Amino acid sequence: MIGPPIIFLILAIVGLASKKKKMAKTFFILTGVYLLISFGTCGIMLSNFSLDTK
Repeated sequence: MIGPPIIFLILAIVGLASKKKKMAKTFFILTGVYLLISFGTCGIMLSNFSLDTK
């Protein structure tokens, strides 16, 4: 759940160090989107949340 964003963040930092600003910005955005989706969707599934209103 948190592995790919760490890899994306490392790639973004490497991109900033090697002056590839467009690649770094893309990987920063991917990191944010991946974290948002993984903590949202997968977080709800892992916490066993249900919308039953019985």
